[in-house]
Amino acid sequence: MEDLITFFSFQNPNIRYVTGGSVLLAISSALVGCFTFLKKKALVGDAVAHAVLPGICLAFLISGTKNPIYLITGAFITGWLSLILIDVITRKSKIKEDTAIGLILSVFFGIGILLLTMIQHSGNAAQTGLDSFLFGKAAALVGQDLMIFSVISICLLLGVILFYKEFALISFDEDFAKSIGFPVKRLELALTTLTVLAVVTGIQAVGVVLMAAMLITPAAAARFWTNKLNIMLLLAAIFGAFSGVSGAYISYVAPSMPTGPWIVMVISMIAIVSFFVAPEKGILYKLVRQSKIKKRILSENILKLFYQLGEIDNNFEEQRNREQIQAKRPIKTPTLLSGLNKLTNQGFLKYQNGGWQLTSQGQKKGQRIVKLHRLWEVYLTKYLRIAPDHVHEDADNIEHILTPELEARLEALLQYPTSDPHESNIPYNKPIKN
Repeated sequence: MEDLITFFSFQNPNIRYVTGGSVLLAISSALVGCFTFLKKKALVGDAVAHAVLPGICLAFLISGTKNPIYLITGAFITGWLSLILIDVITRKSKIKEDTAIGLILSVFFGIGILLLTMIQHSGNAAQTGLDSFLFGKAAALVGQDLMIFSVISICLLLGVILFYKEFALISFDEDFAKSIGFPVKRLELALTTLTVLAVVTGIQAVGVVLMAAMLITPAAAARFWTNKLNIMLLLAAIFGAFSGVSGAYISYVAPSMPTGPWIVMVISMIAIVSFFVAPEKGILYKLVRQSKIKKRILSENILKLFYQLGEIDNNFEEQRNREQIQAKRPIKTPTLLSGLNKLTNQGFLKYQNGGWQLTSQGQKKGQRIVKLHRLWEVYLTKYLRIAPDHVHEDADNIEHILTPELEARLEALLQYPTSDPHESNIPYNKPIKN
């Protein structure tokens, strides 16, 4: 508790610098990363992150100092150049974008490692700590770094705000943007510039190896929670800020833990949780929904079987036992009993004397399912020219998703046929009780 109070009081200048720098880096990367993610160019961030290393080394060789302004400028130049080369290679040759990204990433990173090795063996004492750009060292951030990061982050935020509509359009429908006269190439160049700025800003915190995660992971996590771009940007920024604060706090309470990797770990955990529990898109939500759909299909299939058995002997109130139902359609006993119990509780079936019978409500629903099945078979044979012996399975699936509106349109289109391709009667009215 003492560590928690000391950290969040922000009285220690080092805590302020590290936390503030981490938050700014995470937010700016997350905002720009949303558009990169939506344009399906997730690997671009990884390519830029590896391509900035030679720029950092060249800036050090030319200036002879580790001044962050010089290093960021050098990193920006080579990072921006890498994206231009990827675009040129993709447009001017038969090489696809993913291959071009891999090529540029490996070549630039190889040059960067070569230059870094030369610097380390040069005997220049000023090169100490330059290799931290490989893996990041957020704990080494000072007041000057924070000022530079603040300026760059504000530039990134203003860029996203000013070109929000344009970036949104080229992210979702680039062809439409071209058709209405948008300068797509210039807009992509602006987005490229912002991406490079975000990457070179975050290099010092998490390094070239993990920078791609800072760019893409918050956007991927936010995408699971919403379908609106403005909310996605806000969530990505919140996730990024939270991971920045959490990484700095973990590094503070456990000095042996590096800040940058823990920032990535926290945002990755947020992403994993989002993948599982996010409404509508989360894995658990989909599993629950699939389970509900399977149960509904089972219930409708059982009602359809009861109705079809009633058609055979023209008695829809006859009690049916488990063996009769399974003789009509092989359903595993536990699954069948579960469906029968559910339908009984819902009032579609009535259980007595060891058997089940349709209620009036169950007859109505069973009749509709049978009608939809046979109408769809007529549609497939009449309009799609499918052989009658090939339509049953498809109709067995589609009958469960036809809405009342589609049902009415189907009836009108087929002009209310009286029988299906197998000469079975298509029931339009509720069966008459005996």
